Amino acid sequence: MALDRSELPKSEDEWRVRLSPEEFRVLRQAGTERPWSGEYVETKTPGTYHCRACGVELFSSDTKFDSHCGWPSFDQALPGAIRYVEDRSHGMVRTEVRCANCDSHLGHRFEGEGYTPANTRYCINSVSLDLEPATG
Repeated sequence: MALDRSELPKSEDEWRVRLSPEEFRVLRQAGTERPWSGEYVETKTPGTYHCRACGVELFSSDTKFDSHCGWPSFDQALPGAIRYVEDRSHGMVRTEVRCANCDSHLGHRFEGEGYTPANTRYCINSVSLDLEPATG
């Protein structure tokens, strides 16, 4: 169940209590999990991926693909679920991907790599996601 904005923690200290240390490091401090270490890197389970911090729906498993980059990859996000921020860290320009509901860091978006017809790769930390398997 997604948290309404009024239910979200109001401070980073409140987030720290709500999240595990690794979740806090990635989601609230824009960290990155080690490549190939995340639980969803190779997952093929049909369903919907939610923000681990607030529960809002972010990605459909129908848009997940194998990019062999070490993190789960999607070629599109659900409409309105993502906020984009220019990231000039690490000596390059990238597009940071944040949850539009709680502003938690999810990963980065890359374009023009040719992996799928959408020509977009959302490179997302597994620790930023919860998968709700499809029913039926």
